[in-house]
Amino acid sequence: MVKINKKKSFLILIFVAIFIFLAFYSFKNNSSRNISIEQKETVKYIKIGDKTIKVDVVSTPELLEKGLSGRKDMKEDEGMLFVFKNSSKYSFWMKNMNFAIDMIWINESLNVVYIKKDAKPESFPEVFSTNTDAKYVLEVMSGFSKKNNLKEGDSVKFLP
Repeated sequence: MVKINKKKSFLILIFVAIFIFLAFYSFKNNSSRNISIEQKETVKYIKIGDKTIKVDVVSTPELLEKGLSGRKDMKEDEGMLFVFKNSSKYSFWMKNMNFAIDMIWINESLNVVYIKKDAKPESFPEVFSTNTDAKYVLEVMSGFSKKNNLKEGDSVKFLP
């Protein structure tokens, strides 16, 4: 029979408790509302305000740069979600756009931090940005924010 003294037993218990805490913390973070670039394929819809919309999620440098440029139109219940690796003050323009949009900057906690309403194609080369860090930017049809009474501070949910 192996004899373990009280000090070793206590250390083993501490290590087990730390392991359980870290495992729980990791599970909690992975199941949170926030998504990483690697998890972006799981997001198909966004609930913002009382409205749920279908989104195209983009995260590669090429797609982030292109965005909605060149598209002829977009439905009222659709959007494009830009997912960045880190939170920062991202800027957007209307280069090669064919329709007006609302741009919604969303922070890492999934709260709206800024809304640029009715950005028009003819505004290019004007650049739109926020003074607050964001990790995501959602582009939707112009008028969406007003119609759905969106405002800074509103929460966002990513849905499969």
